[in-house]
Amino acid sequence: MNDSFSPHFRAVRSAAALLSLLCLTAAAGWTVAFAQAQTTGASPSASPPPAEVFFQRPAMRGGILSPSGRRLAVISGRGAPRDGLVVVELQPAIKVVRVAQFNDADVVSFRWVDDERLIFSVGDQTLGSGEDYRTGGGLYTVKFDGSEARTLINRVGGSSGEGPSRQGALGSDHLLLSVADSGEGSALRPGEIIVGRFNFAGSELRSVTPVLQNIVTGRTREMDVGEPPERVLEWFFDARGLPRVVGSRSGDRTLYHRWNASDRQWVQIAETDGVDPAFTIHSVDVDGTIRVLRPEGLQGWMTLTTFDIAAGRPSDQALVRTPGFDFDGSLLRNQGGALLGVRTNTDAEHTEWLHPRLKALQETVDKRWPGRVNRITCRRCTDDDMVALVFSYSDRDPGQLLVYFAKDQRWVPVSPIMPQVDPRQMAAVDFQRFKARDGREIPVWLTLPKGVKPGSPAPAVVLVHGGPWVRGGRWGWSPYEQFLASRGYLVISPEFRGSTGFGRDHFRAGWRQWGQAMQDDVADALEWARGQKLATDQACIAGASYGGYATLMGLINHPELYRCGVAWVAVTDLPLLLGGSPWVADDASRDVRRFGLKRLVGDLQQERALIERQSPVHQAERITKPLLLAFGEQDLRVPLAHGVRLREALVKQGRPPQWVVYPGEAHSWRLPATLVDFAGRMERFLAEHLNAPGVTKR
Repeated sequence: MNDSFSPHFRAVRSAAALLSLLCLTAAAGWTVAFAQAQTTGASPSASPPPAEVFFQRPAMRGGILSPSGRRLAVISGRGAPRDGLVVVELQPAIKVVRVAQFNDADVVSFRWVDDERLIFSVGDQTLGSGEDYRTGGGLYTVKFDGSEARTLINRVGGSSGEGPSRQGALGSDHLLLSVADSGEGSALRPGEIIVGRFNFAGSELRSVTPVLQNIVTGRTREMDVGEPPERVLEWFFDARGLPRVVGSRSGDRTLYHRWNASDRQWVQIAETDGVDPAFTIHSVDVDGTIRVLRPEGLQGWMTLTTFDIAAGRPSDQALVRTPGFDFDGSLLRNQGGALLGVRTNTDAEHTEWLHPRLKALQETVDKRWPGRVNRITCRRCTDDDMVALVFSYSDRDPGQLLVYFAKDQRWVPVSPIMPQVDPRQMAAVDFQRFKARDGREIPVWLTLPKGVKPGSPAPAVVLVHGGPWVRGGRWGWSPYEQFLASRGYLVISPEFRGSTGFGRDHFRAGWRQWGQAMQDDVADALEWARGQKLATDQACIAGASYGGYATLMGLINHPELYRCGVAWVAVTDLPLLLGGSPWVADDASRDVRRFGLKRLVGDLQQERALIERQSPVHQAERITKPLLLAFGEQDLRVPLAHGVRLREALVKQGRPPQWVVYPGEAHSWRLPATLVDFAGRMERFLAEHLNAPGVTKR
């Protein structure tokens, strides 16, 4: 399944907060410590780190500079029982203020609206991920000093006790759409944001209507959007908050309309396939230019270009190409709208700066911290007093945050993202491509185990990503891959056909291929790794969601390749997935089944026999290898019924799986206790069936 589908309030102002957030060492001293942490020749502990190291919540995340660069906001739980919103005054002197803290919730996301005010949402991170189906995070605002807190959108199921002012707060059927500039020519007045009002017919979302809300007073006013088409679900605003394009649904078609200001009408500019669109909208400029992604060449790699309104189609001239990969990135602009650079993500993230000052800064940073991705965001980017935030990370390090002051060329370290992770104990990540049995080129990510000598093959875990219509891997630190590699396993993560990010042809090649060519690609990845002398003849297969399905089908289709399987939140019953059941609650809409799954997976009415042959619960007698099966009790994406049905079928065969159900958890598990417990079960299970260096069978 597509995993991407879609208090008590107080301020703390204390020196203790400053000491808990910032590493107040000299910049040079911190640089030395940073460099030492990256030295591969260092001698880490002989025993692998415990599971808690990999699956704890980050100590800090989401660093964003205010528009002037005077302040930095982050989410941090240091010194508090919950994750709160912290603002660091950078100028004229460093001072830390914890501006938002709840007793029954955690801050989960935030944005600067202007240099003094922020907006943020919350969630209860002490509950399992099943909470997400029952509550919405609401929307709140607060000043940089912790004053003037206000509730803008009520949180579903949240506390109604003492907290930010709720006067005039909107209902939970609203959601933030856009934060835009309120300057000259803007559709917004100072202090306004754009929120969307959801309009339902029964339980089905029919349309979204934009509303302007003042974050100081909470008052709202209708936005001048004329008479939009029916069933508008997407709104595209420019940087000034002007609505430029809308996307609406009609059956399995997506219709795009453009706002014509001269006659105040929405004019249709294109109609495209809702499942396999000819293009997707990337962004809209203040001059009305529509930028889109469209496929190019035989492989159909997505390139960035403009939309030709007169011709009613994307322009032929590409603005940005990333051969071998779909364009995945952004155009970087200053606050005046001038283009400063382009950021892309191919086999790793890369930024190409067009301005010489920023190009020089990137070169300096990359030279100072080599072998890492050093992502720069800046304010007053081309001025002498520029302030830049650098997020520096690698495949072995979840990342560090630093602030750079150009005026005096001063570096201030902020914090590591996960200080408990020692990069010296982590594994390297590599990206390769191989030829599948039918000649198709398949990208694959390899996480190479520590302690295995070069040229010496290692026992392998084939880790299949979920989705399946997503890109599975990126160059960076990932907990499951690193955990498995720390236990001595080579982790093989193929981008099998049907994955996105590698061209439209690669995506289309996976249509209606569940359990067939998609599954062969997974098997071929292991065979290729063995041919490269990377993997031994000992391997298990593992994965979640679609990856759990592929794990089960791997044991069914290719039992000779795998000694065991680990499947969690796995699709086991394709007829249940495609047809639903009045007795099993899930979150798949009628349109998803009618237009999406029917085309991408199969037609249950016309192809039931074929679908049942590719359905693990209908092929349970062919699962003969040891299996660890785990589910979230409150999962609506892949309901627990999938696991129960397969477990019952295996019990009837006399081969019961190892079985665990986590209360409170849904599809994407959240609680560290859940993640650590499951990692321990997986570690013991794999150790029982594979022989990895340094792994003790317990």
